[in-house]
Amino acid sequence: MTAFTYEEMTTRNRGFVDEQEQERLRKGSVFIPGVGGMGGAAFMALVRAGVGRFVIADIDVFEVSNLNRQLFCRADTIDRQKAESAARLAREINPEIELEVLGREWTDRLDDILPRVDVVINGMDDAAAGAHFYRKCREHGRTLIDAYASPLPSVTVVKPQDPRLEERLGYPTVGVDWHDITQDMAVECLMKEIEYVLVHSSSHKYVDLDVAAEVAAGTRSRFSFSTMVTMSGTLMAEEAIRIILGREGGTDNRGYFFNAHAVKVEKPLAAPLAFPKRLLVRRFMKKLMG
Repeated sequence: MTAFTYEEMTTRNRGFVDEQEQERLRKGSVFIPGVGGMGGAAFMALVRAGVGRFVIADIDVFEVSNLNRQLFCRADTIDRQKAESAARLAREINPEIELEVLGREWTDRLDDILPRVDVVINGMDDAAAGAHFYRKCREHGRTLIDAYASPLPSVTVVKPQDPRLEERLGYPTVGVDWHDITQDMAVECLMKEIEYVLVHSSSHKYVDLDVAAEVAAGTRSRFSFSTMVTMSGTLMAEEAIRIILGREGGTDNRGYFFNAHAVKVEKPLAAPLAFPKRLLVRRFMKKLMG
């Protein structure tokens, strides 16, 4: 059996990154709370790219329904903790990787974690924890990479000086202590995010709207698909690599949607175009929910 070496593992990266950049990736550090769907896909891509240090966290276990899209979910990880399972499989890819694995306590550890990582990726969908996470990233001057709850792959890069997601989309959580964010607030946050996605992308063309209405009404779990999740995670990983290497370019805090169906990138609309479409979307969502 051929012995593992980091140099051989990353040898085919040459041409995309030079030797000095690869060493920077090796010393780079990323924090990812939520390593199931998009967070897991981003984690997998970054591990294979040769990023050498991670802090990962998750509070859930893998379920059979996760097999359709979550890269670290396999038959042998069903009913096992997501973070521990992802860490074990990541070490099988790169035995030299440095990994810190956390559970529910990650929300209390942000003042310790954020100062020692280069970039963070949001892989979870809890409204309260998300608000806390975004706020702490601003406090510690860390760039946060995220994606929308969208049928089209998407990515956003929120720098410390940028408005938080709750501020930009007008969530009811603004100014509310994250411990006091209720489930009703969380539902309203999701509705505002869905509205934004429908206004600024053509997502409605590519999903079953009856199923979407059930999700919005809380009678069905969120739907998701392997290609959408994997592409979003890869877009997130690409932005993380750009930040670690100090490369220019990439997206901003509003991000973009990648439409593989029409083979185009969909960027957020300018305000004069978004306003009338928003009125139509709100009417459509009211009818959908009614």
